[in-house]
Amino acid sequence: MSEAQQPYLKIEDLTKHFGEFVAVRELSLEINGGEFVCFLGPSGCGKTTLLRAIAGLDPQTTGRITQNGQDISSLPPSERDFGIVFQSYALFPNLTVFQNIAYGLENQRVPKPEIRKRVVELLELVGLPEQTSKYPAQLSGGQQQRVALARALATSPGLLLLDEPLSALDARVRASLRQEIRALHQRLGITTILVTHDQEEALSMADRIVVMDHGSIEQVGTPEEIYSTPASPFVADFIGVMNFMEAEVVASGTIRVGETSLSCDTTNVSSGEKVRMTVRPEDLRCHTKTVDLPNGLPVHVDTLEFLGSFCRLKLKGPEGFSTLRADLSLQQVHQLKAAPDVPLTVEFPPDSLRLFPDIQ
Repeated sequence: MSEAQQPYLKIEDLTKHFGEFVAVRELSLEINGGEFVCFLGPSGCGKTTLLRAIAGLDPQTTGRITQNGQDISSLPPSERDFGIVFQSYALFPNLTVFQNIAYGLENQRVPKPEIRKRVVELLELVGLPEQTSKYPAQLSGGQQQRVALARALATSPGLLLLDEPLSALDARVRASLRQEIRALHQRLGITTILVTHDQEEALSMADRIVVMDHGSIEQVGTPEEIYSTPASPFVADFIGVMNFMEAEVVASGTIRVGETSLSCDTTNVSSGEKVRMTVRPEDLRCHTKTVDLPNGLPVHVDTLEFLGSFCRLKLKGPEGFSTLRADLSLQQVHQLKAAPDVPLTVEFPPDSLRLFPDIQ
């Protein structure tokens, strides 16, 4: 995207109050045309409030929203250009699948032959070409959500809003629909915002993730950026699994955890400063007890948890070290003969260690 192009959606200093409670605080964000963006965070972080403000369903207290160059801050929902899919499907139970999808087009007084053509196209698109005359109660949860998606797309909106659309579905259907929505987005190129608390959903679907907490943005980035280089301990802890350790910078390039010195990047951190060191379980390397390594630490296996394609070991180290979690392939576990109480050496790759200020 060239610098001359404007973002498709621009949110400026948006704040939303519910009485004394501040749900979203002075939040600013830009979303480009055709992007798939996820608002991710725990319950109560403000992500759905932000989505509803964009839709005009719960207008902001202060701040400005611009869509495609138009200020929509005070427009009612009916005059905004979006389609929306809710967690609860929100289909009309007394209307057939065809009538549900046609509803918005009929309101726009689109000629009947065009409505029929459009509905047939959309049902093909979401994989339900044979379901036109059925009622929502006759469909599975996954099928109902596909109909809700087709209905949201019927009027060819410029913006698609998805409010936790998969959270009511079982795991297998959720994974399948996740792939379908992503493929649909790539095919249609419609600017899409998905609200979710499911990190796996966000990591697998989004072009960019907006991580939120307490009504503010913690970090915006690609899934890989968010996962590999979290901007704060909150993001590090919320996305994936992370080991945290209390440490102190003792010299440039060296930290001390308990009585153990480890090499790592200490750029922007002063000597003597207390920090929190983080490392992902899959980045820890485990060796037999006999291996002597510069960034190695003697540990023993506390517990071993089988998680299908890998095993998670809980490792007990010397004093000053919290219990470590290390993820190993089944082959590695067999090679190391890892089992409770077996001694190992765990290696901390310096480029996998990240430091955060230890703010008490």
